[in-house]
Amino acid sequence: MIIENCLPSGQFRRSVPLISFPYYLLIGDIMKRFFRALRKHLFTVIVLAVTMAILLFSLFKEESISQLGHILSTLDPFWILLAFGTLVVTWVLEGLCNWLLCRHLYPSWTYGRSFMIGITGIFYSAITPFSSGGQPMQIYYMSKMGMKPGKSAAIISSKTITHQTTALTFSLLLVATKLSFFVENVTHLTMFTIFGLVTNIIFIAAVVLVSVNAGFIYRLLHTCLKGLNKIHIVKNPEELYQTIIKQLDSFHAGFKTMGKNCGRLYVLVCSITIVQLIFGSLDTYCIYRAFHLHGASVWLIIAAEVFAATVVAFVPLPGGSGGAEISFKAFCTIFFGSLTTPAILVWRLITYYGTILFGYILVLLGSRRYVGTRPPDEQLIEKKAA
Repeated sequence: MIIENCLPSGQFRRSVPLISFPYYLLIGDIMKRFFRALRKHLFTVIVLAVTMAILLFSLFKEESISQLGHILSTLDPFWILLAFGTLVVTWVLEGLCNWLLCRHLYPSWTYGRSFMIGITGIFYSAITPFSSGGQPMQIYYMSKMGMKPGKSAAIISSKTITHQTTALTFSLLLVATKLSFFVENVTHLTMFTIFGLVTNIIFIAAVVLVSVNAGFIYRLLHTCLKGLNKIHIVKNPEELYQTIIKQLDSFHAGFKTMGKNCGRLYVLVCSITIVQLIFGSLDTYCIYRAFHLHGASVWLIIAAEVFAATVVAFVPLPGGSGGAEISFKAFCTIFFGSLTTPAILVWRLITYYGTILFGYILVLLGSRRYVGTRPPDEQLIEKKAA
């Protein structure tokens, strides 16, 4: 009776409307964004889903769910966290390299912007075939932050050349010291490593040619546009040619500036890149220790990951899907033995799917923070570039 008397009367309930938050609008907006992103990257989503399904099928084919659950439950959490930590360190160092190069043309360019650019390249490389989307998206976001496209392209080209050259030198060092071991144990894929190194040399030479020989690029561009005009793909080739030439002129001017009085800068960037490559190859060793395995040296497992990554470069699917798992199994079975398949699952979840998940979040947060803002100290930028 007391409770009933404390309740508001029916007249009061009718006269005072209830205030409620329209959660359905928020949920609808989230779902709309989700499906828009899903349609945009439908091919990548399908590839990721199929490769994950294949990986899980192979896991359950070799191990029952209960056995797999038992194996994963015995993992050392310290080494798993350390494996993820090595991934984070590579992201931080990627941002540091970008920051050092950006400051050469943009003295007040912040580390936060550079980190966002670095993680953008890593994320889009992971979700596009042949890792082809990283550099274009970096240039796109840099232009959205107020940097001129020619200068951003010069910075990204310089970063690509320094990274690839350092990675090639690092790989050749491992080839000289560890290749004989893998020739004896992984004969059917080791030659792909050699072929990958040769291809990498050709790629570096091509990037340098594009960056230095402007006349060759102009002639090639003019010929291509004329050809596209003949097959009715390009309507105004001369107008388009002049538009592109303006950006290329800015690119070459920026690239020349990137090459002036910056020997110490490139030595520093290459040194940081070496540390980045080492940390980027330590995840497999951390996973190896997480399975309570011992005996293999750190450098031998680093070499295995570097050689496996070289082979994966020939796989056109996003993230080298399919090829990455096969390559890892070929080079790392000698270390993991019967635990190779569970190790592949842990390795891919951390290094690939983890990169996609956290990369997407960081790119989203970074774009909200930096996109649309003017570059700092524009006057100093122009004075430095001149």
